Order: sequence, then structure tokens, then C-alpha cells
Amino acid sequence: MKEVDFIVRKDLEPYINCIMIQQGDALTSHTNIPLYADGYPGIMFQQSENGFYLLPKKKKLSELFLYGQTLDPVSLDVKGPFKFIVVQLYPFASKYLLGIDPKELNDDCYDLLQLAHIDIEAFRKSLIKANSFQEQVHIISDLILALIRSNQESKDDRIQKAIAIILQHHGQIKIKELLEQLYLTERTFERNFMAQVGLTPKQFAKIVQFQSSLHKLTRENYNRLIEVGLDSGFSDQSHFIRTFKKYTGQTPSYYLKEMTLT
Repeated sequence: MKEVDFIVRKDLEPYINCIMIQQGDALTSHTNIPLYADGYPGIMFQQSENGFYLLPKKKKLSELFLYGQTLDPVSLDVKGPFKFIVVQLYPFASKYLLGIDPKELNDDCYDLLQLAHIDIEAFRKSLIKANSFQEQVHIISDLILALIRSNQESKDDRIQKAIAIILQHHGQIKIKELLEQLYLTERTFERNFMAQVGLTPKQFAKIVQFQSSLHKLTRENYNRLIEVGLDSGFSDQSHFIRTFKKYTGQTPSYYLKEMTLT
């Protein structure tokens, strides 16, 4: 997916991390897009003649859906021409949009077209008629704002602060250090974090740490794989390989080899 520099509206800056797009025009193409845990939920609007499928579940996806935290490696699969836009949300945002337990969305997605408390069909028709990704960003932004206003979930600034600290440290921070900055007991912190994000703080930190290692592996120069693991905060090479394989289904060396072939 290609991250694009669309301007996020001021009133939605606390909720939207980034916006990504992708499209393919070949009539006979078969596109598979691997998705790994990154700590962010999001909203996706997709257009294709044959539909998008979520593998390995072989689940046909709605045109417009909210997806939750990805824990196990999955992929999007589509045949023929397609295009889609993803509005990546901050980890706590899905709670404010739907007002449901975000854990229910882990490794799954919610069909937004089944919503009844807002005119979702009007949003769908507007997205289909839109002539550009920019127009679609504007429409999805209106949808996000409508959902936030309709649910009126109370904010927990301490959990948002905790997420920001974990991201800032690339997942390499102990829960004890977090608690010292948040003035919360461990039990209260874990309960509130789970309610807002759908993951425990340790799970989220581990995903952020993995993503940091993935970034280093693919975009920075290292002489040995062990250096990637150690620089990402893993205690040793076996710990790095075990964690990497958990989230991708592949060893770091195999993943890197496949990357060079594509």
C-alpha cells in the first residue's frame, strides 16, 4: 500500500494516523497483499468487480468496513482491476467509532454497511460516485465524524498518553516505567487499555517492537540479522526470530529473501 499525504481535518487529527491507497488496472491480474500486525485499526473502502477476500479465512469483504487489530498474518486477495483507500486509525479510535469492545474486532472486521443509526447508504453512494481518492477521503472523514458524534464515548487521555509513549519508544519500554508516568495501578491500567485498544499493553508494545524490526529489516542497512533484532530490543536472535515468525508466518531471512524476489 502507498501512504499518501492527504490533509487530515483538524477535528479528526486525534483519530487518524495516516491514509493509504492502492489500485491495479490489469484485467487478468491476481493481487495478494500481506497484512501484518501493526497496532492500528482502520476503515477501508474497496472497489473491484470480483470482490476482495480475506485469507486464509476466504471471507468476502464488504465494500466498506472497519477492521480491528491484526494478530495473526493475513492477506487481502483480489482478481482483476481494483482500487481501495484505507484510513488508518489510532489504536483507540475504533472504540469511539462503534462503541463496542475493540477485542471483538481482533483479526476480524465490521461491515459498516449494516449500520442503522446513520444513513450509511448515502455515504456508500457518495463514495461510489466520487471522482478521486481526495473526494473519498472527504466522505470517509464525514463518516468518521458522524460515528464519533453518535457514539459519544468518553475519552481516556491516560490511555492515549500511554499509546504515544509506547510508540515513541518503539515498544521498548517496561510497563512499570509506563505506570510511573501515568499514576495508575497496573490492574486499572491493563483493564482500561484493553477496553480502549482490544489488546493488553504488553501485546501492543510487542507489536510495535515487531513493526520497528520489520522497518529496520526492509529499509535500513545491517550486516547481520542479529543486529536488527538487538537494535529492536530483542534479547537474542532466537527471541527475534520467534517473534517475527509469530506475526508474519516467516523467518526474517526468508521474508527478506522473498522481498528481494518481488
